[in-house]
Amino acid sequence: MFRAFLISVFKIAVVLLLIPLHSNAQQSRENQLIKSYDAEANPKKKFSRLMALGEFYKVHNIRKADSIRHIILSKSRSFEDSLRFDALFFNAEIAELTGDQDEYFRTILGCQPFLSKLNSDQIRSKLFRHLGYYHNSMQEYETADFYYNQTIKLALKNKDHLMLSEAYSHLALNFMSMNNKDSSLYYGNKSITAARKTKDKAALSLSFNAQARIYDFFGQVELSVAKNLIARKLAEEAQNIWLLAKYTREIGQDQMLILNLKDAEYYFRRSLGYAQQIQDERQMGLALTNLASLQLDRRNFDAAIENANRSISYLSRLNDFNGLGETHNILGMVYKEQKNYNLASSNFNQALVYYESTSNKEKIAGVYHNVGTVFKEQGKYSNALNYLNRSIEIREQYGAKNQIYHTYRTIADLYKDINDVDKALKYMELYLNYLDSNATLQAATKIAELSESYRSEQRERLINSQADSIERQRQERALTSTKLENSQLRNNFQMYIIIAFIIIIVLAGIIIFYRWNQTKIKQQQKEAEMSQTLLRTQMNPHFVFNAMSVIQSYIFENDTVNSSKFLVNFSRLMRLILENSPKGHIPIATEMEILQKYLEMQKLRFQDRFDFEIHADDILFEEAAIIPPMITQPFIENAIEHGQLHTIDGGFIHVSFAKEKEMLIISIVDNGIGRKGSKANKKSSAHKSMAMDITSQRIDSLNKKYKTDGSLLVEDYNKELETGTKVLISLPYAVESNPVN
Repeated sequence: MFRAFLISVFKIAVVLLLIPLHSNAQQSRENQLIKSYDAEANPKKKFSRLMALGEFYKVHNIRKADSIRHIILSKSRSFEDSLRFDALFFNAEIAELTGDQDEYFRTILGCQPFLSKLNSDQIRSKLFRHLGYYHNSMQEYETADFYYNQTIKLALKNKDHLMLSEAYSHLALNFMSMNNKDSSLYYGNKSITAARKTKDKAALSLSFNAQARIYDFFGQVELSVAKNLIARKLAEEAQNIWLLAKYTREIGQDQMLILNLKDAEYYFRRSLGYAQQIQDERQMGLALTNLASLQLDRRNFDAAIENANRSISYLSRLNDFNGLGETHNILGMVYKEQKNYNLASSNFNQALVYYESTSNKEKIAGVYHNVGTVFKEQGKYSNALNYLNRSIEIREQYGAKNQIYHTYRTIADLYKDINDVDKALKYMELYLNYLDSNATLQAATKIAELSESYRSEQRERLINSQADSIERQRQERALTSTKLENSQLRNNFQMYIIIAFIIIIVLAGIIIFYRWNQTKIKQQQKEAEMSQTLLRTQMNPHFVFNAMSVIQSYIFENDTVNSSKFLVNFSRLMRLILENSPKGHIPIATEMEILQKYLEMQKLRFQDRFDFEIHADDILFEEAAIIPPMITQPFIENAIEHGQLHTIDGGFIHVSFAKEKEMLIISIVDNGIGRKGSKANKKSSAHKSMAMDITSQRIDSLNKKYKTDGSLLVEDYNKELETGTKVLISLPYAVESNPVN
């Protein structure tokens, strides 16, 4: 142990001795780039030298890179498209490094026109990968999957192992976001394999870090730390300070999870030191936020508040809304521990504002849990249950499900406080069941590590054995070639050829069968993913969050009448959606009730600024007609959100159902601002609704399956003024006694 300590001290001493030399080399390189830029007279070459300086700063001084990105953007406007794209992409990368998600996404989306202007696979693959990340952040996982697979195709075509590794890594994280552990680990391993072929240690470290994030997401902390330690070692060998700061901070976070606060503090302070070395204010802020969280666990509240406020000063300047959300969430916990519930609620609300602006549902669930604990401590048990149950609902749909058990424990304690023994026992059993499974999981991870180590040694022995075998075969072939004139050897050689030919045929058959089987599996997965897409697009998550905000505002205003009315409609609507969304068809009456509840809530939300009417012909009820669930809701949502009915005098929505020539005809009419007005609206134009595409796919599927002629038509309600919207949907007519399922 003492020897290991001496080795660690020696390594630290060597690093400290090398830092001044490294800094001097960086300063010399920076001065050389600046001098070269100042001396250049040719405008185009001068711009290229400015870009080179920016790339240098991106690695060695994030603050300076941030300070010149707008200069690069401005100067690029006078050059050709390729240089303009390079400038835009540089701006996007710096915005991503500094945590300015709005600027990053805005710039990436602004790069899309260059796909048609620049016929370059490298540009396409880079842009596809970032577009995939954008859609992943928006919880549009199928669209993200499409862009990542496009990147993979281009990387395979050009044999670009670096791009292939990055694409596999992001695809793995996309599957992680969908709680698909097997696929995420599979593509994580493919990323590592591709990265090894590049011999780029920074790229390999990114692949191991992605694998660490996946293990952390699924609660396997030991494996997460092990993979991140490998990633950190590779980053150190690559002398990439930015990656060192990131990985060191993540290792500290895992140490906090297992309550190893001493080691956690060591890693957080090392991360802060690395970030200061390259003037990365975002990572400085995040490290300070982590230190504030650690000091909260130690109940050192003054130090926690001081570090959190220092973090806010950094992250506010950079517009890092996710980082600010985390910091305000920790401040809320600090004030809760100090019994200062007003400040706690204020910081939790601020955290929600930041997280909602980035659609970070997993973090929103965490804040809801914390708000519930505040209400519980205040004795406001009904409010506490609302927030705690909402936290569970979100986490069951998004994010790491292993975080739900904390909420189960809190709800159990709450029911104990109000002497509801049965429910207290119920939630305590849920909590204890998780602890039992988690203990098994921890044992399994240790076994997995041993197995992985064994497999690694086994692979190494196999490689050595294959190398010896290849060498022996080479010698045998050389000997055979010198004696080829011997007829007996020729016969043997022919026999070998016949055997090899038979083996090739067998292998080809196996490969063909395997590919056919994989195609079949992918088709089944595609159908399942399509089903999931339909379920997720049936209810806009933003509406749910808006609904919660409305309820919250009623609660704060003590408006019990409206809050009660809103909650009753909301709970009934959610129950209807959860019960009926998985079904192939539902009764017309049920579909009308869902629309009725949805429109009543929207009308209440916008203070009765529009009217609605839902009508169905009597024959539909007499014949017990049925309809695919939620097929109309996306268009009604578009009418309200993008048609802006709350801004129109006498705004209305009319929905009707009728039977015509053995077809079910659905009409959705509104007098909003119309499609032309919606396109002119910046917010609406930035939002690409998938309602029409998905509904068309559903209708096409029914047409192919049942040989019908269903259709979807969208046109202006007032064709002269180009206002309002009229949607006509034609579906195969079906009744409960003869459903088209």
